[in-house]
Amino acid sequence: MKLAIKSVAFCAALVCAFSAFAQKGETVKIALIDPQTGLMGPLGTNQLRSFQYFADKFSQNNPAGVKFELVAFDNKLSPAESLNALKAAMDQGVRYITQGNGSSVAGALIEAVNKHNERNPGKEVMFLNYAAVDPDFTNSKCSYWHFRFDADTSMKIEALTTFMKDQADVKKVFLLNQNYSHGQQVARFAKENLARKRPDVQIVGEDLHPLAQVRDFAPYIAKIKASGADTVITGNWGSDLALLIKAANEGGYNGKFYTYYTGVTGTPTALGTGGEGRVFQIAYQHYNMGGQMQKWMEEFRTKYKDDMFTGSIPQVYTALSEAMAKAKSTDPVKVAPVLEGLKFTGFSGEVEMRKTDHQLQQPLFLTVWQKADKKYPYSPENTGMTLAPVKEFPSYVSSTPTSCQMKRPG
Repeated sequence: MKLAIKSVAFCAALVCAFSAFAQKGETVKIALIDPQTGLMGPLGTNQLRSFQYFADKFSQNNPAGVKFELVAFDNKLSPAESLNALKAAMDQGVRYITQGNGSSVAGALIEAVNKHNERNPGKEVMFLNYAAVDPDFTNSKCSYWHFRFDADTSMKIEALTTFMKDQADVKKVFLLNQNYSHGQQVARFAKENLARKRPDVQIVGEDLHPLAQVRDFAPYIAKIKASGADTVITGNWGSDLALLIKAANEGGYNGKFYTYYTGVTGTPTALGTGGEGRVFQIAYQHYNMGGQMQKWMEEFRTKYKDDMFTGSIPQVYTALSEAMAKAKSTDPVKVAPVLEGLKFTGFSGEVEMRKTDHQLQQPLFLTVWQKADKKYPYSPENTGMTLAPVKEFPSYVSSTPTSCQMKRPG
């Protein structure tokens, strides 16, 4: 009898031990669905390298003890191609997908993931959004299966206009953005925030242009100059920002640019030594963060001869591995309730995945384009220039309210 009791106790201990490390040694596949060809190809390729770099890094050491495997799909910046990629990924048994370039793509993926998960219990998929910043995704279109690691447009504009309200030289603003949900939201929130914080500022022009199709922005620069604008606010990214900046330099526009993505592939080269002290970026990261981020950036540049600027990627791996460790599982059904509300330490300090809407709450940084120096030495794309910090906005400053009514399974 005693032997039987000991045997049962021993087996129970084994079960507990096994369940405590149920996920250890597992391989977690993450499907990256982003452009790797076309005008936005260089940006997508950079981020593919970043995801692979951190997959290798975190596979060596993470609290869940899992291995990360990246599976990449070229979606050509097309929602339709992205849905095909999603299906292909799921056919390969992938339970985690990530995407960032284009809120039009992200919107299609959120809807598809929601439908798939409703129809296929036991095969649920989680969407880790690292860069698509349409505020609707954590408001009217919020989804239990979607988690955003970038700061959304409302957060960035909140921080940006908090700075701009004290800049007496900002008097006439031109809004130039890409003609899809993200660009439209940048224009909307910029107008709302400036009207509230600086009612004296005039919006002297507003224009939307096709996404990733314009090769010559000279006509837009001419329109901006003719408007008398001293400041441009743009959420443009990739080639649409690099070519805009190039046209501004060539067209002799001397006003200020307030941007989201100055540090992104191609734009530093387009700026060159032009725009010094006149081009600002609002983001959750910059080139001179110091600490672990600086070490990663230097190592990445040595390995790929490229710059690593998408800090949301290590945040994804950090949060996911910590959530898996706490859930003792790699199953999205068990990981999701742990990930929502999770507080963890990232490269910028403690951050929180807000449970209400699955929007990461994190500090934001305003930086300005200037010559690299001993204090701020990192020079992207060998330009001799850098983005130097101007002001940090703690999470409570950049945070914005949400209207999300989260529908949770069961």
